[in-house]
Amino acid sequence: MVDGDATETELVVIGAGPGGYVAAIRAAQRDIDVTLVEKGDFGGTCLNTGCIPSKAYITATDIAHEASNAELMGISANPEVDLSAMNEWKNGVVDQLTGGVEKLCKANGATLVEGTARFVDDHTVAVDGSDDIETIAFDNAIVATGSRPIEIPGFAYSDEPVWSSTDALAATEIPDRLVVVGGGYIGMELSTVFAKLGTQVTVVEMLDDILPTYGSDVTKIIRSKAEELGIEFNFGEGASEWTETDDGIVVTSETEDGEESTYEADNVLVAVGRAPVTDTLDLGEAGIETTDRGTIPTDDRMRTNVDHIHAIGDVAGDPMLAHAASKEGIVAAEVIAGEPAAMDVQAVPAAVFTDPEIATAGMTVEEAEEAGFEPVVGEMPFRSSGRALTTGHTDGFVKIVADEDSGFVLGGKIVGPEASELIAEVTLAIELGATLEDVASTVHTHPTLAEAVMEAAENAEGQAIHTLNR
Repeated sequence: MVDGDATETELVVIGAGPGGYVAAIRAAQRDIDVTLVEKGDFGGTCLNTGCIPSKAYITATDIAHEASNAELMGISANPEVDLSAMNEWKNGVVDQLTGGVEKLCKANGATLVEGTARFVDDHTVAVDGSDDIETIAFDNAIVATGSRPIEIPGFAYSDEPVWSSTDALAATEIPDRLVVVGGGYIGMELSTVFAKLGTQVTVVEMLDDILPTYGSDVTKIIRSKAEELGIEFNFGEGASEWTETDDGIVVTSETEDGEESTYEADNVLVAVGRAPVTDTLDLGEAGIETTDRGTIPTDDRMRTNVDHIHAIGDVAGDPMLAHAASKEGIVAAEVIAGEPAAMDVQAVPAAVFTDPEIATAGMTVEEAEEAGFEPVVGEMPFRSSGRALTTGHTDGFVKIVADEDSGFVLGGKIVGPEASELIAEVTLAIELGATLEDVASTVHTHPTLAEAVMEAAENAEGQAIHTLNR
């Protein structure tokens, strides 16, 4: 039963992930009375079971792999990995960050409420907590409930051998054999982690390649490196069932023609995407509309069809990226504060922490052509980078897409060492309306990987020094 004595607040934020907690802090900074409702740990999926723990594991396994494969540099080592200890270290990193988020919210004046919020009407939520139900009356609301891993038929996450990405990142023992269902960014990142831990990894993917949105020039590099690590790929197959054996499990896959294959494993990791968490919200009670996929449509002010209720992050649909959620949270909070804010960014970068890393921002050549530009492309391979050679990582390239007439930078694609860091320069160039000349004439520190961005811009202009010009 809902308590009749409702707590009143100017703004209720539902969900304390990278969208929700940022929105709450920005709203509090604007002197808005804000209440932040969270059912679990602060930081959401990203800090607790996604971005941060996966990057911790990627870093740790990279160290072990590098140490054991550095004979060319005159280093011989055989590191011993204790996954339980690695897991404990990772949890310490997570705890430090989530605790910091909670402190920041409190320090900025946000009221924190623990529980699961659901709409009673378009100005009231009920919060189901551990003991009772609290009712909160609000003037404005921001829905930031995020997403969860998609479960496929026959592979229930409640079954011990079946892993979601969350389960994989909580493992304390290294499986000898792992089947990964899905060759997207989550599947590929975690496949790489476990392959470097010594696990025999088999990837089953319905499509005909991994990471389909990144293009064959990228995927062939990632796939080749993955195969060097011992990862086996099986394309055009969908996982249909798993069965227990005396020695683990057997995963059965099936092609469109009905041809079956079987793979022996100790665990199966299902990484086929994520779905928005909207089923607990009773959105209909507030009149909030959703799509067939369950996402909440918004305008560029992050408003739903109910003007005083906003939605941000994964629950609002693509791109399902933590940094996009944070920006959307800032926009929503500032709009509620009466400021002329809007989600009008020129580019949102994306990164995949495979080996090597992938990062993109802005338009591809095809998208530039569709938008009416005459694109020109400049490229710098990392094998021509002095700094890349000194790191021992020379696979990949930097590509810049620009408008040939004006020189304006329209997009970029990087595959190679530290791509996730290097894409920031390209993103800034797009956001500021910088030209190829601006990037090329900026003095870059030598020797650095960032010089490859400068060289790619010079290459697009036809005056590269260290690579053959287009």
